[in-house]
Amino acid sequence: MERHEFLAKLGIGTLAACGMGCGLVSCSKSGSPGPSGSNNNAPAAGTTVTLDLNSSIKNVGDQTVSNGIIIVRLASGNTVSSFTAVQVACTHEGNSINYNNSQGIFICPAHGSEFSKTGALLQGPATRSLKEYTVVVSGTTLTVTV
Repeated sequence: MERHEFLAKLGIGTLAACGMGCGLVSCSKSGSPGPSGSNNNAPAAGTTVTLDLNSSIKNVGDQTVSNGIIIVRLASGNTVSSFTAVQVACTHEGNSINYNNSQGIFICPAHGSEFSKTGALLQGPATRSLKEYTVVVSGTTLTVTV
């Protein structure tokens, strides 16, 4: 049954009794960045994020979001391979992703898209990978530049 058929059969009285939409939601939202695969919410070129590793993301699995970039500590030590940085906006509809440390992947909580530690698409509905950014570590300072 098509959505419009369902809503027509459901009737306006049921909607009124529910308070106009108690759980009848769709998978789109107004102001969404565009169709699957768009990177409209990616950080602007030249964006820089700098972290003091003495006070930020100190433990494996810790994450922080700044200027459209999510940075995650993957391992102990202050080496480049201990971190990953990708765009925080899911390529499906621009919702903010999270890192799931136990699974070792990024997950979009809105529609379930999954991405690897490097941002590679593992499961849709997204159709494109996240943009990965280069991490530079100098002593206890981490820098990501778009």
